[in-house]
Amino acid sequence: MVDAMSSDKKIQVETAFALPDKQAIVELEVTEGTTAIEAVRQSNIAARFEGLDVEDARLGIFGKVVTGAQVLKAGDRVEIYRPLIADPKEIRKARAEKAKERRAAASD
Repeated sequence: MVDAMSSDKKIQVETAFALPDKQAIVELEVTEGTTAIEAVRQSNIAARFEGLDVEDARLGIFGKVVTGAQVLKAGDRVEIYRPLIADPKEIRKARAEKAKERRAAASD
């Protein structure tokens, strides 16, 4: 919802979402005072990706996580983040353990 105090001034913003094999950036003009979630809805970016639920997605602006209520500034890019499939720390730990096992096997 746009704040009643805001003007009818328009600003340029982008919304972005990416999968490993497909990505989209949608440029749009919104009314000053538009929030991140409103811009995502207005961009209709979810229609390009089956199963994308923007209402429950984490959002960010240029890599910094924000709430859907974050008011946008001209030039902002709202990024829609996918949920992590695996914890990156656990992946690194497993990779390090495998490397350790390979080194031990190679020295035998």
